[in-house]
Amino acid sequence: MASFEPCRAKMEAEGIAESAIAAFESTFNSLVSGATGLIPESAISPVPELVKADDMSVEPDASLLSKTVVCKLNGGLGTGMGLDKAKSLLTVKGNECFLDLTAKQILKMREVHGEKVKFMLMNSFSTSADTLDFFAKKYPILAAEDGLEMIQNKVPKLDATTFEPAAHANSDNEWCPPGHGDLYAAMVASGRLDALLKDGFKYMFVSNSDNLGAVLDMKILTHFAATGAPFMMECCERTENDKKGGHLAIRKEDNQLILRESAMCADEDEASFQDITLHRFFNTNNLWIRLDKLKEIIDKFGGFVPLPMIMNKKTVDPKDDSSQKVIQLETAMGAAIEMFQGATAIIVPRTRFAPVKKCNDLLLLRSDAYVINEDYRPILNPACNGKAPVMGLDSKKYKLVGALEEATEGGIPSLVNCERLTVKGLVRMSNKTKFVGAVSIVNNSDEAKSVPAGDVTGDIDLTDSTGLGPMKVSVVKTSPIDGQKPGTSGLRKKTQVFMGENYLNNFVQCAFDSVKESGTDLGEGTLLIGGDGRYYNPEAIQTIVKMAVANGVKRIWIGENGLMSTPAVSAVIREKGPIWQKAFGAFILTASHNPGGPDEDFGIKYNCENGGPAPESLTNMMFEKTTLIKSFRICEDFPSIDISTPSTKTVTSTDGTTEVNIEVISSVDNHVTLLKTIFDFPAIKALLDRDDFSMVYDSMHGVNGPTAKKVFIDELFQPDSTCMNAVPKDDFNGGHADPNLTYAKELVEIMGLNKKGEKIEVGDRKVPSFGAAADGDGDRNMILGTQFFVTPSDSLAIIAAYADAIPFFRSQGGLKGVARSMPTSGAVDLVAKDLNFDLFETPTGWKYFGNLMDSKAIYGETDYTPFICGEESFGTGSDHVREKDGIWAVMAWLSILASVNSDGQPLVTVEDVVKKHWAKYGRNYYCRWDFEGMDKPKATAMMDKMRADTTANTGRTIGKYTIAKADDFTYVDPVDGSVAKKQGLRFLMSDGSRVIFRLSGTAGSGATVRMYIEQYEPKVLDMVTSEALEELVKVALELCDIKGFLGTETPTVIT
Repeated sequence: MASFEPCRAKMEAEGIAESAIAAFESTFNSLVSGATGLIPESAISPVPELVKADDMSVEPDASLLSKTVVCKLNGGLGTGMGLDKAKSLLTVKGNECFLDLTAKQILKMREVHGEKVKFMLMNSFSTSADTLDFFAKKYPILAAEDGLEMIQNKVPKLDATTFEPAAHANSDNEWCPPGHGDLYAAMVASGRLDALLKDGFKYMFVSNSDNLGAVLDMKILTHFAATGAPFMMECCERTENDKKGGHLAIRKEDNQLILRESAMCADEDEASFQDITLHRFFNTNNLWIRLDKLKEIIDKFGGFVPLPMIMNKKTVDPKDDSSQKVIQLETAMGAAIEMFQGATAIIVPRTRFAPVKKCNDLLLLRSDAYVINEDYRPILNPACNGKAPVMGLDSKKYKLVGALEEATEGGIPSLVNCERLTVKGLVRMSNKTKFVGAVSIVNNSDEAKSVPAGDVTGDIDLTDSTGLGPMKVSVVKTSPIDGQKPGTSGLRKKTQVFMGENYLNNFVQCAFDSVKESGTDLGEGTLLIGGDGRYYNPEAIQTIVKMAVANGVKRIWIGENGLMSTPAVSAVIREKGPIWQKAFGAFILTASHNPGGPDEDFGIKYNCENGGPAPESLTNMMFEKTTLIKSFRICEDFPSIDISTPSTKTVTSTDGTTEVNIEVISSVDNHVTLLKTIFDFPAIKALLDRDDFSMVYDSMHGVNGPTAKKVFIDELFQPDSTCMNAVPKDDFNGGHADPNLTYAKELVEIMGLNKKGEKIEVGDRKVPSFGAAADGDGDRNMILGTQFFVTPSDSLAIIAAYADAIPFFRSQGGLKGVARSMPTSGAVDLVAKDLNFDLFETPTGWKYFGNLMDSKAIYGETDYTPFICGEESFGTGSDHVREKDGIWAVMAWLSILASVNSDGQPLVTVEDVVKKHWAKYGRNYYCRWDFEGMDKPKATAMMDKMRADTTANTGRTIGKYTIAKADDFTYVDPVDGSVAKKQGLRFLMSDGSRVIFRLSGTAGSGATVRMYIEQYEPKVLDMVTSEALEELVKVALELCDIKGFLGTETPTVIT
């Protein structure tokens, strides 16, 4: 006989509780003993009449509520309906999901009865995170309550031949849920049972989360308490629709009530099993349990409730029928009825049994055939005269929720006057359709056809009806492509990779699926598309448009010529109206500062409705879907859009049922309009017009060229020469559009410097007073004065110190909060301490700043705005958008210079401002070494070695430096509580100096190792940076051993 020990070892290694192991051992022993789990017809007898809830005349006793807990079983993913998240988060009525209505039912009961009805959930490992996040955001009062959640256990799948634990390359496939019979083991393992008893709870009402009819009924509760029964099952009378489901019976040998499920019925007993006149009652899975009696049974059997075995034959990979044959053992919580002597049952009306198991149920519940009553319970619309429409959607076409969503993209049709609806084939319904009486619809074509608007009755054949024409959706088969995991700035690869078969299509489809799954209605609002103009942008835009239409998007804005800087995209999302057209998100086609061209880099990122980058939860969802994708949707016949000039185009389907509006908009106007509300343009113009002041702005042939022209030439009336390299080119004119001393060499030379930031001989040539550069997508900046380089870290600190020079901050009462990425120098920390600003140190990635900016607006937490933030990688910005903004930083510096200069006085220069700042706060000598194009496995090994040595290095002395602390930076977000680990290796010296190492995620190929060196000097302010940091650089190179791992100590770029 097979041994249980391999299962025990596997479960113990996974940390499964002993109560769950004991319960599984009980069912395992049933299996290996040869038990089939079958209950023969000869061993049972039918259940006679039961008490009907509707006939009870009991007076409700509200005092029982203080002793009662409501538990919802919430472990299901709804995989049978094509879902891969908690089924209870599926929208069922209006904009509300199962959990919305459940939460409101609980809160309403508390309000009506003045008692705090205890509420809890049994989640699974698969549903816990999504569910808790939902409650935290929408029902924080419930989320904050003690004991809201207990976790369902998991058990090993068993090899169908050996009964040993199954093995699979994906370890997740080795486990399965043990069925809702695990309720009892979970209550023990979580400590919930003992805690509830200690707190005086006596009764528990349990039901499935997808059964919205199962509310705590006071009459039933009072009846249960009065009977003194230890266990009571709510049953309904079986109909033809229920004959294949389990039923209640009496075991002959001891006259005990038992539950017989379909898997427990032998083939020869099938006729009796389905005889609804013989076995009249089925289990609704609404159970009432005496907690003290449950405790007695659990103690009696050594920590668990032995339940009848349910055996299911499956494959280890549910998506691969050819994979290993396995057995999944389950138990049903209702089967516990046979363990409670004196258990009883009660007949309840069908209104208490309204689960959503199929798309038929979902469409009916979403329609006007059901309404939500004052207790937040769905009830049949009175206009249906007590009889719900009989639903018959094509089971092959509408097995999955996604198919139903597509069919009802135009809205939910009216069913209140419908008796029966039968659909065969693919159809498109809308809220303009009213089904009346008995309706049968057939479509034998391979294209979804539209059901007519107005009253529809009788037999309808749509096979030869006009289709959608240019808006016909093609579902194209595909397969997963490795490596489509978005980084902090989206997905970046070589252009030729993106141009490969289905590469872009796969990622875009997974993005649309993820956005829809996160709750966004793609048919409302607008999708924005823009980019930095790099090679392949025009073709990618046309593909995204065709796919957007196929995925239900009705309105699209595209930047003129496909151009729109990253901060401009954020501005359009946040600012452009009217409100009913407001953008729900955007695709930005950019690889930022990486080179462009057919053999260089391409990228795509998604920004959300707040204007910021997609959060990690969304990008993780996208990536997961890229590993599973089987098809994408595209309207192949949708016309190409002329994006060369602002225009509006409406495309209507051939059948006239739907249309899409596409508007090509200015790539700069919304952004510039916003900038004019932030800065004092007249004051800046006065500075620029001074005879002793001149400036040059290098757009490096990136997307910011048109914005620079709009601001400096059209708005501030400066000469054309102010803007250099201002014509966007798809390869950035062969350059590397990264605004630093190495790559912006043309500007750097004009400003009288070399790539190390050192002064060069300029002779009699007049050097401009101010210089700035932008990167490819316009979100980064470099600031220069006459033969003077401002480090990004100093730039951030100085903008914060002079924030009141900018109307945006001054008019809101001044700056409140500042933040920097962890590798950025601590210069801004000194300003924050001096001026009493809130200060945050975050991982690299603008999304972390966005959370802080949205702390109040989205999360209801502390308001940190107005807010300034920045990164050492030439990124600076504020809460005016949710991206870094290169031209914003330039205007901020010009505002500072305007504020410190007076008419008739000598010019106060960039260098003067910086040195005055150093004199007050001290100087953070700082540099960054970039080693680009490194071998990724070797670079990763180097990082892993330093990570492993953090403990050994703490306290170590190297040269004149002592390492006070070595660690791998972990960030706990103060707004949403999320945790970001492995964000950079830090060596914090006892004198305040720092050495930091990171692997950058923004390169299109290879790896970029970044080494950051910082030393603070309060008084010695005039050293050459390279000399000031020379000894600390040697320490850094020794700590990382980059020569040994990667064969070089020579960086590609020094900043």
